[in-house]
Amino acid sequence: MTEKTPRKILHVDADAFYCSVEERDDPSLQGKAFAVGGKAERRGVIATCSYEARKAGVRSAMASYRALRECPELLILPARFDAYKEASRQLHTIFQRYTDIIEPLSLDEAYLDVSGVERCRGSGTLMAKEIMQAVKDEVGITVSVGVAPNKFLAKVASDWNKPNGICVIPPADVENFVFELPVENLHGVGKVTAEKMHSKGIVTCGMLRQYSRLELSRWFGSFGERLWELARGIDDRSLEVDRRRKSLSVEHTYDHDLTDQQAIMSQVRPLLDDLSSRYQKISNEYSATKRFVKVKFADFTQTTLEEMIEREDQKPEDHYREMFVKAWERGGKPVRLLGIGVRLLDLRVSGHMKQLELFERRRGRL
Repeated sequence: MTEKTPRKILHVDADAFYCSVEERDDPSLQGKAFAVGGKAERRGVIATCSYEARKAGVRSAMASYRALRECPELLILPARFDAYKEASRQLHTIFQRYTDIIEPLSLDEAYLDVSGVERCRGSGTLMAKEIMQAVKDEVGITVSVGVAPNKFLAKVASDWNKPNGICVIPPADVENFVFELPVENLHGVGKVTAEKMHSKGIVTCGMLRQYSRLELSRWFGSFGERLWELARGIDDRSLEVDRRRKSLSVEHTYDHDLTDQQAIMSQVRPLLDDLSSRYQKISNEYSATKRFVKVKFADFTQTTLEEMIEREDQKPEDHYREMFVKAWERGGKPVRLLGIGVRLLDLRVSGHMKQLELFERRRGRL
């Protein structure tokens, strides 16, 4: 039986992407603790921060007021998405010189399958080094790259020597590399799952390998089978070259808490108008199957509620109002953030030609 030829997968991840673009365009920011995000007085959140800010304890997704408490000299800049999108376009132009098999994960990271590519004598390591240099010369920022036989390991590797670093995991080294890997590095293992593993004395993948598929499935449900594979460095997932949307949503954090149902209801229409505008851009490719709402209370606890779209004549605004009431009653506390969204059916994949009406149309307009 012929052995399967190992794949060569690169995971390219820009270093502190938003901040790198800002620093490129304003060199005076070099060496300073700064971040891109919302204002503290408007309940902003840090999108990303420079490595100097990280040393001071600032982290992505941290509330801006807390970030300033950790680092009083922190400079918080507003996001410039047009600049970030243009930098992302430049990154992908470089990627396409090496392969057409590209799975974008976000503006600043992507998987590249370079198996069988003849450039650089077929060396994934040399291709990674060329990409890093091209990004530095043409985009003016740095990226870190992981090179491995599969997606899971390539993503782990790209984070190994950040920033501006490269980590290569040859097929022959997979066994030893994964054996020492902390379970927190496994894709899909969050805080709760990691704590459950630690309670059983499982700290590394080597320890995880002591248990059978059946035992892991008994403890972690359907995820147990996946854990058994990852602990051995097994990941046969192919790259999703044409990633399709599964949902669409909008949310808003308010300057002042919404203290009652009436205040919440007053925000449904603006949220719906925003969602409607975004949906119209993709309405020829997707139809909506479910609606959902998100409520984050002033104490940062949150709840979500999701329901099927059962009637096409049901007014979206009325449906969202009903769901918000149910969701708010779970906490009954002041609210700092509201969000609404829809789950999407990909018409191209499913073959369904019939569109479900998501938004109420009046006089031919949304």
